[in-house]
Amino acid sequence: MSDPADSDPLALEQQVCFALSVAARSVVAIYRPLLEPMGLTHPQYLVMLALWQHAPLSVRRLSELLQLDPGTLSPLLKRLESIGYLRRERDPADERSLAITLTERGRALRSDAERIPPAVVERLGIPLQELRTVHEALTRVIAAAHR
Repeated sequence: MSDPADSDPLALEQQVCFALSVAARSVVAIYRPLLEPMGLTHPQYLVMLALWQHAPLSVRRLSELLQLDPGTLSPLLKRLESIGYLRRERDPADERSLAITLTERGRALRSDAERIPPAVVERLGIPLQELRTVHEALTRVIAAAHR
């Protein structure tokens, strides 16, 4: 017997947007208790990941890497600066641009954060290779949506 949802193009459980939305909320919820001891929200964690990999960065470049508009990024940066993880300074090469650098405290936080990815994999209970396949598929979805 055929599932009626298979023939309904508007069936909730058939919607890619629904699956992505629920998956994103569910995965971010797994990160929450891991990030709380560091004083980070998930969006702030993403900023820190970019900085650990690429610092120093201009606000513009950080915005591009995170695919966030500068208006959304600005409060995240202010909060991370207020808790002592980064500094926002005028770029000596271009006074119109803000350069984001990690403080010593922000750099030191990386060693605590290295425990997060394996903890997330463990809590999900999905083999790492399967998660890599999901990541590749999502990266293709992101690219397609940007075309």
